Amino acid sequence: MRRFVVVGHLACTDPDFSLNDLPGAGRMDELCRCVAASLCLSHGMRKDVECWLVLLGAPKAPKTICFSGDGMRNLSPDERNIAGLIRKALALPCGTVFRESTPGVSVRKGGLAGVLAGCGCAVLDEGGEDVRKVSSLPDTFLLSDHLNFTDEEQGAIAGLPAYSLGPAVLHADQAIVVLQNEQDRRERGWI
Repeated sequence: MRRFVVVGHLACTDPDFSLNDLPGAGRMDELCRCVAASLCLSHGMRKDVECWLVLLGAPKAPKTICFSGDGMRNLSPDERNIAGLIRKALALPCGTVFRESTPGVSVRKGGLAGVLAGCGCAVLDEGGEDVRKVSSLPDTFLLSDHLNFTDEEQGAIAGLPAYSLGPAVLHADQAIVVLQNEQDRRERGWI
């Protein structure tokens, strides 16, 4: 199972954000593109992938939303569709254990600390080891949205392995596509 964890530093945690202004909801547009990049194929869905969105913005406490390709229904790759699924998840009362809002989409309270406590992550960072020079890659990658990790987050992830996709800094959704391609090529013996 591949997993991509994307921290949305300003992403709205209230379901009342506008579907007509996704950038204004804390760059929800970027997070929606990360979900599409993680799960969507041409005319299909990656069943062996999860995309976790860690929403840290106002007005409510942090929440984590899990999109699981294995149970996913009604997902199309457009931002508005994905944002609608995020709104439904945010409207659902939840605790610290994932609760399904729609098939393949679950939500829980908690931010990055809960994610790091529950799964072993590697960080996707331009200062990390080149993915093309390592023999194997981890299953779970942590990425930041359009903002860098905060000093506090840097402290929490300091001991994690870090990997780089190359010399150019990419948007999170673009990085996911490149990493998916790299892992697909390795699984099929193309590298």
